[in-house]
Amino acid sequence: MSGGKLEVVRAGALTTLQDLGRFGHAYLGVPRSGALDQPAHRLANRLVGNHADAATLETTLTGAAVRITQPVIVAVTGAPAPVRVDGRPAAWAEATYLPAGAVLDVGVPTTGVRSYVAISGGVAVPPVLGSRSTDLLSGLGPAPLRDGDILPLGEKLGRPLHADTVVWQAPPQELVLPVLLGPRDDWFTATAVKTLASAPFSVSPQSNRIALRMDGPTLERAVHREMPSEGMVLGAIQVPPDGKPVVFLADSPTTGGYPVIGVVPENRLSAAAQAGPGLGVRFVPVRRRQQS
Repeated sequence: MSGGKLEVVRAGALTTLQDLGRFGHAYLGVPRSGALDQPAHRLANRLVGNHADAATLETTLTGAAVRITQPVIVAVTGAPAPVRVDGRPAAWAEATYLPAGAVLDVGVPTTGVRSYVAISGGVAVPPVLGSRSTDLLSGLGPAPLRDGDILPLGEKLGRPLHADTVVWQAPPQELVLPVLLGPRDDWFTATAVKTLASAPFSVSPQSNRIALRMDGPTLERAVHREMPSEGMVLGAIQVPPDGKPVVFLADSPTTGGYPVIGVVPENRLSAAAQAGPGLGVRFVPVRRRQQS
């Protein structure tokens, strides 16, 4: 029995399909990709009875609207936004019944950047290298959604979760990122390292799924020679020639040729998914033994 179809009524500024990511292909230059706000993605799937790796819709700033051809359960998490079913208000962060042919509309977030739409059965486009995620850097996976796109849905697997309490972390009023200094902090002056740890930064409008780019003071290098490309990890804080730090996110390259002054632990990156342009950012160096 078919799981039905999803029709994109309004694609929004940038709506992509995301699951937990594309693992084990860094040696081919393929980023991990996957949902930027993994806790929100997992929660949305849990609310509708999906496995955590089912593909959700990740909207950006302006939401999206979709029509489903058969009855489903849906849930919207991540950045809080108005949710409507055929124009009528519906619950946010709660399992909601969507009749066949009804339009689910997720509006502009009241805070944060990205909302996650889970549909019972998940979006069942063919996986590429083991994932249904859209990768904006390599172009792997389905293209960002466009108005009129029609996508297949999978079979419903589990029961939706109706919980009295849902644990969820609101988008930050200030983004505080712990940093493990290195491996190339010695390529920077002592003043630059102090600046990273004490100066206020803000999120640049040029940020995207590849990297969170910073506006603010520049970090001066002590070593000015070029360096060979080396492997990059999620959360790496790379400093290009303009001296403005860049925090690598899910679609970031697997190698890079600029020095990495520090690394944000991966389990603290989900908050970066909800950091909009102009949001204040502070970097807090931590001792390695404090990380578990």
